[in-house]
Amino acid sequence: MKRFLLFVGLLISLSAVFAQETYTINNETLELKTDIEGELDLLWNIVNNQYRYFVRTATGDIIELKNTRGADNKFSEEYKQTLKELTNNNLDTNKLNLTLVDLRKFLNAYNTNIDNTYVSENFKNKLQTRVAVFGGITNHPFVNNPENIKNTLIGGELEIFEATSMPRHSGYLQLRNTFESDDFKFRTTEISLGYRFRFIKTKPFNIFGNFTFATLSFTDSNLPNETNPLLINNESSTSFDVPLMFGLGADIRIAEGHFITIGFNELFALLIDNQGNFPVDLTIGYRFNL
Repeated sequence: MKRFLLFVGLLISLSAVFAQETYTINNETLELKTDIEGELDLLWNIVNNQYRYFVRTATGDIIELKNTRGADNKFSEEYKQTLKELTNNNLDTNKLNLTLVDLRKFLNAYNTNIDNTYVSENFKNKLQTRVAVFGGITNHPFVNNPENIKNTLIGGELEIFEATSMPRHSGYLQLRNTFESDDFKFRTTEISLGYRFRFIKTKPFNIFGNFTFATLSFTDSNLPNETNPLLINNESSTSFDVPLMFGLGADIRIAEGHFITIGFNELFALLIDNQGNFPVDLTIGYRFNL
């Protein structure tokens, strides 16, 4: 449990790295992320489930990029005129969409034209992160568990992926802590590294496969001896394994950048044997973008 709390503290520290700054704009207090810094800065965040974009000038003025819907139900595209004025008509805005990707390209191009020392980031390869917390039950499929007892577990995860709205590939660092029960005195804290592939990805939900290729486990057990059940083995151990373990999962979108996550884990492994029970390792939790 102490190891799990330490890991949660690490996630909180990582979250602080991506901390947002607070601004007051037109009497509205907002927390915004700084995405681009140059002659014109790009600030943005998701506020009340809506993307909000702002440009900060060299003098420190912050102007919102708006796209309001008129009485005729058509969008007014005010942001195009705003950017024309801010860039002195140096760049064409006719085909510019009010999206994070388009605004990044536009402002990177402008900053590069104005300042030859400006270094434009390649946002196609920029990495983003998500954090998840979850809980569930497991029958420890790869541990000798004759009575097929299910114990509770909690965990946390840091996921790293390419900066796209619906990434297909990602890597993860995960920590799980399983608790012992009166019927099965086995508990473990496990740190694992893995790869995730989303083979179904839509805006409302996605379904993925997990491939865990390395685990570091700290185990405490108080179980009957396999050859002589009258004897109790009280053991503590630390082990590093390369299980090549597979599982399935799904993320269900509840808001922009926020998901309910479900896992059906430890289905099978290539280098560790199942101990005879049908794998039951089910989790449900909450995942969000940093």
